[in-house]
Amino acid sequence: MTTNQDDDLHIVRNRTFDQIAIGDSASITRTLSMDDIALFAVMSGDDNPQHLDAEFAASSRYQGVIAHGMWGAALISAVLGTRLPGAGTVYTGQTLRFLQPVRVGDTLAISVTVTALDPRSRHVTLACRCVNQHGAVVLDGEAQVIAPAEQIERQRATLPEVRLHNGDGTRRLLEHARTLGPIKVAVIHPCDELSLSGALDAHAAGLITPVLVAPRARLEAVALEAGLSLAGIAIEDVEHSHAAAARGAELAGKGEVEALMKGSLHTDELMSAVLAASAGLRTKRRISHCFLMQTPAYPRPFIITDAAINIAPNLAMKADIVRNAIDLAHVIGVAQPRVAILAAVETVNADMPATLDAAALCKMADRGQITGAILDGPLAFDNAVSIAAATVKGIVSEVAGRADILLVPDLESGNMLAKQLEYMGDADSAGIVLGAKIPVILTSRADSRASRIASCAIAVMLANHYRSTPP
Repeated sequence: MTTNQDDDLHIVRNRTFDQIAIGDSASITRTLSMDDIALFAVMSGDDNPQHLDAEFAASSRYQGVIAHGMWGAALISAVLGTRLPGAGTVYTGQTLRFLQPVRVGDTLAISVTVTALDPRSRHVTLACRCVNQHGAVVLDGEAQVIAPAEQIERQRATLPEVRLHNGDGTRRLLEHARTLGPIKVAVIHPCDELSLSGALDAHAAGLITPVLVAPRARLEAVALEAGLSLAGIAIEDVEHSHAAAARGAELAGKGEVEALMKGSLHTDELMSAVLAASAGLRTKRRISHCFLMQTPAYPRPFIITDAAINIAPNLAMKADIVRNAIDLAHVIGVAQPRVAILAAVETVNADMPATLDAAALCKMADRGQITGAILDGPLAFDNAVSIAAATVKGIVSEVAGRADILLVPDLESGNMLAKQLEYMGDADSAGIVLGAKIPVILTSRADSRASRIASCAIAVMLANHYRSTPP
């Protein structure tokens, strides 16, 4: 008799010793994800970098992250405990041979087959195998168990949802930024509780010395209602949001502040002031926005650009957007970032302008027009972030599956991607505008406190970099 993972979805049923015959088998299938590896590492305490550090693993004999060997053994245990013999089974012995590595994205069929029975002790011997999607045996062995004597039938337990979130990159970002000391920041029109508290939180964290540029009476009313103290905080009293943006840009142009921070005004209102010729903040680069993100599903922080400023950039604009993102990657410590130029497909298609732009940008990098990074594209999103997906499609690339920067085709796709990762992928995010003489902290009203503080931390690092290397 053979069972499979689709049987008894809601009820756990076992087989007693008397119901088992030689040749009986059972199986389940599982696909390995990075969450599986991380959860096993947390549970076992085995944080071998071969399993958790993509950069280290890439230089190992396996050329990539692989599962802990005992993850496969745990799946064998799952078949024995839930399928054959099932509930009430007692493990007495297990031999294992680890034949091939299991990689992220591999799908294993885990099966056990009865090979011997001992009626006197109710001992059952089972051959165990784990076979990957290519038909290769990655793990085999033999298990000895004591089968249950009584029939058990129970409702399946509802397993808790486990979400793993490694905030180490964000923590290290904040720790490094604090060592640089606070920078003076003009906070433009923070006339609601979220934006005002965000500026004051960054001040309390030792990242910024805020100058609040807004109507004083309105600021004080917001602070009073929210229970926030403005004691010791500089205020530039202006009439309205438009005047606040102009005054903030003026302060930055004169070097009286080192960064600007968006408050409760529209992005285009602030950026119009930054781009005004009178402010003197423009450079030869086009201004663009970068999201720095970290998600539990990906082993390193990464940049998404541009998802907030340039609506439908052409090739020349994309070149500057890439250059700005590369600069940010260098500042946060990525010496040679990998840039994935995203499109819907990974082949050049004359009817899809994003693929043509991707090919042109790669050629510009080959000719030295874009430097400081490795570019590849077009790449579909799955190929950019998943080594397994790239391998399945036969893509050989230094970027595929390891991207540090994701260049999106346009603002709409980038904004949707970033928001999906944040709200459905449990990602941390920070936002910053580059291409001007000073960084602009561009936060959203929906941004969390952590996101606002992380954005300020990036601004601190950029401002310190601009002191020695003006943009």
